[in-house]
Amino acid sequence: MRDIFSVSGQIVCISGASRGLGKGLARLFAERGAHVVIAAPDQGELAAAQAELAAAGLDVAALSADVADPASCAALVDRTIDKFGRIDTLICNAGIDKIKPAEAYENDEWDRILDVNLKGVYFCAKAAARAMLAAGKGSIIVTSSIAGRSGIPGLASYAASKGGIDQLVRTMAVEWAQRGVRVNAVAPGYINNFMDGVAAASESPYQQRAMARTPMGRRGEIAEFGGAYLYLASDTSSYTTGTVLYVDGGYSAA
Repeated sequence: MRDIFSVSGQIVCISGASRGLGKGLARLFAERGAHVVIAAPDQGELAAAQAELAAAGLDVAALSADVADPASCAALVDRTIDKFGRIDTLICNAGIDKIKPAEAYENDEWDRILDVNLKGVYFCAKAAARAMLAAGKGSIIVTSSIAGRSGIPGLASYAASKGGIDQLVRTMAVEWAQRGVRVNAVAPGYINNFMDGVAAASESPYQQRAMARTPMGRRGEIAEFGGAYLYLASDTSSYTTGTVLYVDGGYSAA
């Protein structure tokens, strides 16, 4: 039977892939025959992730990149193309947060979160899109969040960045639809081991309140989110663009 979600032979570049969801996605795509490039700013974490995947028999390339730096994003795409000849799928997964009351953010804290989460998506997507538009095909997948749709106390800057991502995804999708490049987002709910900041605050009142709104009553495991990314990277989603796909245990429906 044909694998309708096949990504075998694809060139897939994943930012924020040294840990958590990004590393899980790298494993998933590599296991299914994709040629994977993992990217992150911390070279030590990146090397550790590459070694962990290699120990599982998965050969992935590792490139250091800071998504908040447009030159670094352009270099990431250029080096991916230099190595593999093209880029088929870009997964913009890099993201940070800081949990605190909305009135308490320092200006530099606010700016840093927007720089990584929102501007970083644009910088990477712009760099990849130039190559994809020239080729007449490509898929860009962005990790958004339920926070982009629902107000979650303690995550004002993160929520602002994710809401911006959703609109950016829709706009890029509309602009590039007739030129063969699809742009979509996956909006996860609460994930085990997603980001250190979220995990460390798992017992905070903010997190407890949010979990109480999740109908399934638990956090999702990393493996439970990968199917959405496979779908959006595969030819099965060839008529899907501008979508924000919620994988959240029912949170967005509650």
